[in-house]
Amino acid sequence: MENEEKQPQHRGLKKGLYLIPTAFTAANIAMGFLAVLSSLRGFQVIAVSPDQAAIYFDYAAKAIGLAILFDTLDGRLARMTKTSTELGVQLDSLADVLTFGIAPVVLAYGWGIGAVFPEGSSVHNLGLFVLFTYLMCGVLRLARFNIQAVRPRVLREGTPKIDKKNFVGLPIPPAAGFIAALVHFSPEPLIYYGESVGKFYATLIMILLPILGGLMVSTVRHTSFKNVGMGKRNLYLVLVLGTLGMLVWLYSHYILLIVAGTYVSHGILFYLVGLLRLKKRKEVDVNG
Repeated sequence: MENEEKQPQHRGLKKGLYLIPTAFTAANIAMGFLAVLSSLRGFQVIAVSPDQAAIYFDYAAKAIGLAILFDTLDGRLARMTKTSTELGVQLDSLADVLTFGIAPVVLAYGWGIGAVFPEGSSVHNLGLFVLFTYLMCGVLRLARFNIQAVRPRVLREGTPKIDKKNFVGLPIPPAAGFIAALVHFSPEPLIYYGESVGKFYATLIMILLPILGGLMVSTVRHTSFKNVGMGKRNLYLVLVLGTLGMLVWLYSHYILLIVAGTYVSHGILFYLVGLLRLKKRKEVDVNG
């Protein structure tokens, strides 16, 4: 009788573990929802109060930053508790479409492109196309990741092999995080700096977005950090995270932009270094 009574409790505990990653995914969705609403509200009050608009845009950027934290934790907790499921993978991707696809697009539009270029102008329409391109690249990146994660063996030949240490292509959360870090660094709407300066910065954003989109669908590898904290050097990890957390608390405007920019660019640098090494090897083989 005792064994029969304990078994349902064990099953209930196991089922409860599956809810933990889902709760963090729900928090991710909530942050995306708040980021979209804050961006819309900021765009609405630009003409009335640019300073108030800056507060809303900063709220949206911070929400995206918190969503990255929740997205990181839900995957790590799922692996630690061995509660990863195909449903969880799909739910996480749907959440990422909102939080790291739609939310940064709405933020970039309200803060920059829509605030500077008149609606209906050719440059404004080009900005809409650029934003849509970024969103589509993000969706394609997530779809490719899902295929690799769930059914890696059915991929056609020539597709990069799954590597736990690296992501194939820039993940969508860091891409969104870089946009959010830019807004957090300077949350005032770009029109705040004057029409000519605002248009210049908005043009730079329109150049940046396709670059981020291209990196997402590329085969350039970026470090995944999935194995970080799994070895014997947890103490060093705690020290690094503690130091980084303190720096973010004190100088978030600078540190977050540096961290986001470093992560986005390190894949490109490693890719270029790899090409140079490959070129040197070919030269050695030819001369040898």
